[in-house]
Order: sequence, then structure tokens, then C-alpha cells
Amino acid sequence: MQAGVHDFADPQLGKAVPYGIYDVEANTGWVNVGTDHDTAAFAVESIRRWWHGQGQAAYPQATQLLITADAGGSNGYRTRAWKLHLARLTAETGLTITVSHLPPETSKWNKIEHRLFSHITMNWRGRPLTSHEVIVNSIAATTTRTGLRVTASLDTNSYPTGAQIQDAEMAALPLTRHAFHGDWNYALHPRPSPATLTPQDPQTPATPWDESLLSDPALTGMPRRQLDDLTRTLAPDKDTQHGRPPRLTFPEQVLATVLHLRVALAAEPLAVLFSSSRTAMHRTLLKNRRLLKTHGIAIPPATTPPAALATLHARVLALTSNPSNKIKTTR
Repeated sequence: MQAGVHDFADPQLGKAVPYGIYDVEANTGWVNVGTDHDTAAFAVESIRRWWHGQGQAAYPQATQLLITADAGGSNGYRTRAWKLHLARLTAETGLTITVSHLPPETSKWNKIEHRLFSHITMNWRGRPLTSHEVIVNSIAATTTRTGLRVTASLDTNSYPTGAQIQDAEMAALPLTRHAFHGDWNYALHPRPSPATLTPQDPQTPATPWDESLLSDPALTGMPRRQLDDLTRTLAPDKDTQHGRPPRLTFPEQVLATVLHLRVALAAEPLAVLFSSSRTAMHRTLLKNRRLLKTHGIAIPPATTPPAALATLHARVLALTSNPSNKIKTTR
């Protein structure tokens, strides 16, 4: 599925913001025409409407959804609200949503531009767009010789700008990053999102947390003895790394790096799990990835997310839901 957005404004008629979704397999398009701001909430609402109006019927057995999108805009890879709203969509639909962003400055490679929006532009060329109804009808009337069919709808909801997503909310997302360019390629899993969770009753004892779970072989991809051997192998060269003294013990540093490479845990949730700061964790991961490379050691990524990963996400969420346990930062 390809996603893209364009924006048309008129001082008298108001704004029209078409957000397009192109199904590569079925050669069908869905365009949600908004009348407010082009925000991440609007982008994900457009995908939600496509899924309930077309996608679910076309793929009733689907458990995963792949979205390819531009690097910037409301669905950009740096947009926190985009990931937050996608997490809510996964919780609603039960779908694992994988997102692959095109590299920056490569929007021209996005198939939606050539297979959907270019035909829409040709179809309404020379036609006065005098109202939202005309815009919606013009988009829906778009067809091609190759069988393209387009559905269009009007979205009059309000989408305020300026939403602030905190570090703790990001750390709690059920998100795993791919080994290759994890900032551009990642997956959100269908576990409850922060907005749908019910606060725990203070009278209910919390689920015991066992720190040994962090070194679970299902997560690290190796027996604990092999993890200890890896730590001993790397230990002689740890003092050759430059920079500030680490906050974590060296075995903790190695474990965090293995989890980062094996199950694509980002620095933010790792900082929570290891009671560190985000900046210190970034520094730890960078140094120890270089150390692994020096020794010619590769940590292969997990082919499927281990079940134990859900427990780690729940732990991060439990810690970040408590105001006294926000992610520590050095800024």
C-alpha cells in the first residue's frame, strides 16, 4: 500500500487536503479529502477509513499491513504522532503494521504519484474545482485503461496542529525497528496502545518483574553462557573506547547492544529497561556496535518478534506511566 498527500487551499471555498492510498496489488485508489490540517492524525484516519471501507473486505484473512510512504510530511519517519496514531490503529484492527519510508528526496519513486495522483490530475485538468463535492466527485471519476478504480470521500473532522508526544509515550509504543535503517523501516504490533490502557488499581499488586528476562535466550538469540562468553571476548578492548565513563556495567552494555541488534529495541525503551538516560544509551550502542565490528562478530536480527518482547514493552509502559519513572535524559 502506498500513501501520499497533496494540499489545495482557496480563500473563499476553504481547504481541500486529499490523502491518497494506493493498493499496488489491486490497482485501486482511496482518497480521503480533508478540510482541516494535514496532520499525522488525519493521515492515520485516512488509512483507517481505507481499511474499514475497502481493505478489510479485499483482504479478509490479512494479519499484516505494509505501508510505503514518503520520508516527510504528516506520515514522515520523524513524526512522532504518526507512530502513536498507527499504534492505536494496530490495537483497533489487530494488524501488524510495517512501515517502509522512501529515503529523503525520493518522492518521485513513490508509485502513488505515477499510478494514482497523476491520473487524478489529468482527470480534473481544466475543470474548476468550485466545491468539496466537485473535488470528491472528480477524484472518484478517475479511471485508466489498466483498470484503475478510485474511491473518494469527504472528511470534515477537525485535526488540530501542535500535538506534543513525550519521550515516555514513544518508549511505550509496541514498535520494533528493522536492522536495516530502523529509522525508515519499522513495525508496530497489535498490543494495546497507551490511549486504550486502563490504569492499574492501586490495590492490585503489580506483576513481579524479573530482570533475568532481559537475557532470555529467546530475546538474545543465544544461551546465557554464550552471552557471558561474548562479554568476556569483548571485555579486553572496552577500555580502548573513548568518551565519558559509562553508567552501565560492561555486561549490561553488551546485553543492551545485543537486544538492540537482535530484536530492534531502540535507545528510548532500552534506557527505561536499564535505568539509564537516552543519551547515554545512544552512546553505549554506538560504542559497542563498533566493538562488535572490530571483532568481526555479527548479531543476526530475529526473523519474527519473540513472544517475550511483549513483556519488555509492558515493562516499559508500566515504568513510563508513572510520572516518577520517566525516561532519564541528560539534556
